[in-house]
Amino acid sequence: MASPAALDDAIAALNTRLKAARLGLQIERRGDRLSLRGTLPPRPDSAKTRPHQQRIPLKLPATPAGLKQIEREAKVIAAQLIERRFSWANYLAPAADCQQETMPLADRVAQFEAHLMAQPCADVAAMASRKTTWDKAYAPYLKKLLVQAEQQPRQPLEAAIVATLETLSPQSRSRQVACTALKAFADFQGLALPENFEQLAGTYGNSKAQRRLLPSDEVIVEWCDRIPNPAWRYVYGVMATYGLRNHEVFFCDYQDLLQGDPEGRITVLETTKTGLHDVWPFYPEWIERFDLRQGALPPINTDLAQTTLQRIGQQVAIQFRRYGVPFSPYDLRHAWAVRTIHFGLPDTVAARMMGHSVAIHNRTYHRWITHRDQRTAVQAALQRGTWQPPL
Repeated sequence: MASPAALDDAIAALNTRLKAARLGLQIERRGDRLSLRGTLPPRPDSAKTRPHQQRIPLKLPATPAGLKQIEREAKVIAAQLIERRFSWANYLAPAADCQQETMPLADRVAQFEAHLMAQPCADVAAMASRKTTWDKAYAPYLKKLLVQAEQQPRQPLEAAIVATLETLSPQSRSRQVACTALKAFADFQGLALPENFEQLAGTYGNSKAQRRLLPSDEVIVEWCDRIPNPAWRYVYGVMATYGLRNHEVFFCDYQDLLQGDPEGRITVLETTKTGLHDVWPFYPEWIERFDLRQGALPPINTDLAQTTLQRIGQQVAIQFRRYGVPFSPYDLRHAWAVRTIHFGLPDTVAARMMGHSVAIHNRTYHRWITHRDQRTAVQAALQRGTWQPPL
């Protein structure tokens, strides 16, 4: 969610565009709602007879999405004013609000889903990815909201959203995802959630990644040799060397690697969860050790018009279990990240290669990053010291 300062900057920029277009309207933020102000005809109940400065209570949320919608509304209203078709009845009548409030919650959720699915997509793969996001990151938590509303039918929807979130463990990833999903639904509905709602997302910081016992480099090499199928051994080797997510292995450009590029760089394609980014090997020696310039991927279905990134990733996990690998595919990714920390790779660079933000990277690998920084500071302090220890 944008900060109030960033939102005010965006409003100022939008008002500049509206003024340049001579629409005669300006946007105002009043608390967590947006409204339009301009010279408008008198309201039906007004004693005034001439147009004057007034606000139109659109009740749109003060969010980036709300800004986009109010810009569209401004253009429509400006056209109505020019053509003398503007009517306060379209903005003051309570019928629309009453209809929305009395609409069954299940229908409102379906309306929200249709809204998300109707957003423009670059291609079929992007649409498939969006459908997966809905199924995994929105639908489960909105179903919980429906259950909450059914159990507490007199509870206001805003309170039901908060109560739904609080049913999830504060330390869980699901609570973090639910917070994002429920907030998006509330914004779509124009609901005013508590100011501290996003603080209710919990304290999930990938503590499991910090506590888990990651396989050593020696163990990683040993288990690669144990995989009998060359194609799945190649998948394992690429994940170990480049720290890829399960599905990303099947959506990479390996051209430079296969043509003998000494750096061994590969490119994760746009169709993946986090989009286009380059990755370098750690260790580079593993390219030859795992024969990554010669291998080929297993022939699984990667047509995102017929399958999803999640299903592709699940097939990797299934193969790990089939071959008895004693750790998960994601452990190879975590081991790669920790390896880059020991190499001293800047966190911003490592985060970019892993396809996530620096904040997530630092939170996930906080323990190892802290240890690295402390060790570096201690070594620097000892090198600066000029005193001699007592004999």
